[in-house]
Amino acid sequence: MSTAKKSAATVQQDVLAPVEAAVNAGKETVEAVMKAGTDAYAKHYEQTVSLTKDHVEKTSTMLFQNYDEMVSLNKANLDAVVATTTTFAKAFEVLAKELMGFAQGNVETGMTTTKKLLGAKNLQEMMDLQSEYSRSLFDGCVAESAKVAEMSMKTANEAFAPIQERVQVTVEKITKPAA
Repeated sequence: MSTAKKSAATVQQDVLAPVEAAVNAGKETVEAVMKAGTDAYAKHYEQTVSLTKDHVEKTSTMLFQNYDEMVSLNKANLDAVVATTTTFAKAFEVLAKELMGFAQGNVETGMTTTKKLLGAKNLQEMMDLQSEYSRSLFDGCVAESAKVAEMSMKTANEAFAPIQERVQVTVEKITKPAA
C-alpha cells in the first residue's frame, strides 16, 4: 500500500509538476514583462525630463537674448529721440537769433528811414524814400523767409535722421526671420 500511496503521491506530484512549472513560468513572464515595462517607462520618463530640460534651457536662452535685444533696441531708440530733440533745440536757438537779428536790422533801418523822412525837403523826396524803404523791407522779408525755410529744411533733415535710422533698424529686425 505504501507503493500505492507512493504512486498516488507520485502521480499527484507528476500531474502537479507541469502545472507548477507553468505557473512559475507565467509568474516569471509576468515579472519579466513588468520589469521590461517599468524599465521602458523609466527610460521614457528620463528622456522626457531631459528633453523638457533642454527645451526650457533653449527657450530661456532665446527669451533672455530677445529681452536683451529689445532693451538694446529701446535704448537706441531713446538715444535717437534725445538726439532729435537736441538738434531741434539747437536749431530753434539759431533760428531765434537769426529772427532777432532780422528784426533788429529792420528796426534800425526803420529808424534811419524815419530820420531821412523827417529831413526830406519835399514831397517827392519823401515818396522816394518811403518807396525805397518799402522795397528794401519787402526784399529783406523775402530773403529772410528763404533763409528761414532753408534752415528749417536742414534742421528737419538733420533732426529726423536718427529717428529714420532707428525705424530702418527696427523694420529690419521685425522682418528678419526668427532663427
